[in-house]
Amino acid sequence: MSLAALHGALLAKGPESWILPPAGSTSAGRMDTLFYFILALTGFFFLLVVGLVGYFAVRYRRRSAAQRTSPVAHHRNLEIAWSAIPAVLFVFIFGWGFKEYMHLSVPPANALDVRVTGQKWMWSFEYPKEGISTTKDLVVPVGRAVRLTMSSQDVIHGFFVPAFRLKRDVLPNRYTVVWFEAKQPGDYDLFCTQYCGTGHSGMLGKVVVKTEQQFKEWVDSGGGMSGKGMSSVDFGRMLFDRQGCATCHSVDGAPRTGPSLLNKYGSRELLSTGQTVLVDDNYVRESVMDPQAKVVQGFQPVMPTFRGKLTDKQMNALIDYIKSLKR
Repeated sequence: MSLAALHGALLAKGPESWILPPAGSTSAGRMDTLFYFILALTGFFFLLVVGLVGYFAVRYRRRSAAQRTSPVAHHRNLEIAWSAIPAVLFVFIFGWGFKEYMHLSVPPANALDVRVTGQKWMWSFEYPKEGISTTKDLVVPVGRAVRLTMSSQDVIHGFFVPAFRLKRDVLPNRYTVVWFEAKQPGDYDLFCTQYCGTGHSGMLGKVVVKTEQQFKEWVDSGGGMSGKGMSSVDFGRMLFDRQGCATCHSVDGAPRTGPSLLNKYGSRELLSTGQTVLVDDNYVRESVMDPQAKVVQGFQPVMPTFRGKLTDKQMNALIDYIKSLKR
């Protein structure tokens, strides 16, 4: 049976068969075929070994106290067989897996370029040719190859999109490259698979797949970050979510990795140096652009800088949103 026929037989129940989520990329089916082959192979040998153990336990059990065990000699051909067959299977699986790894590691020449940056605790995406930078959501067109060049600003992160069967470590001081092509529009979960600190579980995102026309409109709008047609407060609320601020700062009074922003504007904040500072426009802007300058007492200096990632209009909108949280 060919690999294509095997894939079709294993997935006859549809894209959601067995334990895997719906296949969202063109490479997912290839990964599924390999996964189900290994699952079937290990299941077969598990049942074979357990079955033989049970059969031999019954067939050659001691039937009386007087029964003596017969002399046992080795069987060279059997020993060669149980060594050679697994070895051949291991080499075959390695070759198959290496082929799929290389397939994902060598993007097509016409792929859309996106630079991915992992940091505590959010994902940042930069589109060099389009001049767009976003946080949290990776927006891509359907039916077009996307090349991700990934690096980390601090510790090891793991870029994982289950629906695409895509997982790569994101390392500091090094680039890793992977690519995918989404099959249909929709939103797909994005996770970090490497424990990277207390905010690891909140390092979530989405891969938003749009049609070609929708993606073109998104690019023309500056990545949906222009705030056109929105009030400054609403624009700031959207930025607060999309830039990943909500991962570390709550708006309900409960502290997280960073202090809550509820009723924060206009109050006085105690710093790690023992000094106090008034939370006004200048303090908020400095805290976003240079978060290590004035660290709040009781919190670690882990917030990344947003310098160069926000325009003045976006910064003003965030300040207006924080002002609106004062009750």
